[in-house]
Amino acid sequence: MSGMKSLAKDTAIYGLSSILGRFLNWCFVFLYINALKTTAEYGIVTNLYAYMALLLIILTYGLETGFFRFANDKQYKDPLKVYTTGLISLASTSSLFFLLILIFLKPVSTWLGYPEHPDYVWMVALIIAIDAFTALPFAYLRYQKRPVRFAVVKLFSIFLNIALNLFFFLLCPWLYKINPHWISWFFDPDFMVGYILVSNLISSGAVLLVLLPEIFKVKYRFDAQIWKRMIRYSFPLLILGIAGIMNQTFDKMFYPLLAESRPNAMSELGIYGAAYKIAIVMVMFTQAFRFAYEPFIFAKNKEASGDDGNKKSYSEAMKYFIIFGLFIFLGVMFYLDLVRFLMPEEYFIGIAVVPIVMLAEFFFGIFFNLSLWYKLTDQTQWGAWFSLFGFAVTAIINILFVPRFGYMACAWAAFFCYFLMMLVSYFIGQKKYPIEYDLSSAGRYTLLTAILYIIAIGVDIENLCLKLLFRTALLSVFVVYMIKRDLPLKEIPIINKWIKK
Repeated sequence: MSGMKSLAKDTAIYGLSSILGRFLNWCFVFLYINALKTTAEYGIVTNLYAYMALLLIILTYGLETGFFRFANDKQYKDPLKVYTTGLISLASTSSLFFLLILIFLKPVSTWLGYPEHPDYVWMVALIIAIDAFTALPFAYLRYQKRPVRFAVVKLFSIFLNIALNLFFFLLCPWLYKINPHWISWFFDPDFMVGYILVSNLISSGAVLLVLLPEIFKVKYRFDAQIWKRMIRYSFPLLILGIAGIMNQTFDKMFYPLLAESRPNAMSELGIYGAAYKIAIVMVMFTQAFRFAYEPFIFAKNKEASGDDGNKKSYSEAMKYFIIFGLFIFLGVMFYLDLVRFLMPEEYFIGIAVVPIVMLAEFFFGIFFNLSLWYKLTDQTQWGAWFSLFGFAVTAIINILFVPRFGYMACAWAAFFCYFLMMLVSYFIGQKKYPIEYDLSSAGRYTLLTAILYIIAIGVDIENLCLKLLFRTALLSVFVVYMIKRDLPLKEIPIINKWIKK
């Protein structure tokens, strides 16, 4: 029991920084789209950060997982040697990457479509190099079971980034209007995209400095044999990671090329990127669910013994994931009109992609839960195959339909990618490691969600307050059904104490 409590505590601490980081990144969307002069400028941000996500996966090449694998291997009695071997490897590849970018800065900037802004490219490259290198010190903190130190460093990075963004996007423009001479020596109002990267770069550099004890207060030794084994072990994870991130970023990376026949391709990408970020609310809440509620589900079923008991726990976790996921979908969609107060009018047209992308992320959440079967049976190669299959779906739909339908094709590509990955994983999983999921419950909640959503969209109420009141009543129907059917208040932690009283 104490082990479960310790696990839940550590998971909550690790999860706090991750979820908070995502939430604040989501908030920054509204700051950026209101501060940037055009939708095309936010298109640049969307494009650059898509490349950043992919390159970060490539430059860490699965070494974090490889470190955990071999640091805990009884064959290697010195985990510190495994750590320093990996650290030297990452330092070498990250430095080489940044050096090559500097050498070929002009052709790389031109190829990416930013010949007039090579400064964007070298800053992105340096951020990636630093973040890739510091990935292993963060993994080392987790290995040492130091969640507080881990969270403190992460939160320091987050709050520093917030301060820098507020400085560049709120304070500096205000001071520039009052008296340009005060800050014109370092602030350029036409360089706002660059200040997003500057803020990120300073934050990443500061994290590197804070992690110096984990980097230098160790005795460095490089073991070629360990390194080769780590690379062999991590390479399949690299392929899996690339395929997975390409599912998320392919449209944002290649939209300028796929939509080059469209007159406002970069502006469309900016609109799509902003709308996509709104839908990421589903990702934040599903991640919060995994950090907070799953430990409760497994703890509640701790009395279950054997494989059948474990499978019951997996089924229960999936059921509640679906229930809360659909509730979040309705909650965001019912109050989506409030988002219009936070974004410029030219972005409104992109809101049409939000329900599509939210459902796509919901399917991905189910797929993530289904992944238990190939992890438990040590058949992780299936994860790579599913990701490659999803990438093929994403690429084909984007290539065929983006030139004609623009970013709506990107949204539907994400929808079908994760929907098909979910289905394929379910059917294969039922053969390899059958789990009796509560499909009838999932069907009832899905039907109820569809009915409530159709009613909300179909009933046209011009007055915003009345519309929100009506939709709140509809959402209450879902909540009442959920409590009455599957989640009695007396079984919910914290709330149950008040029920007892």
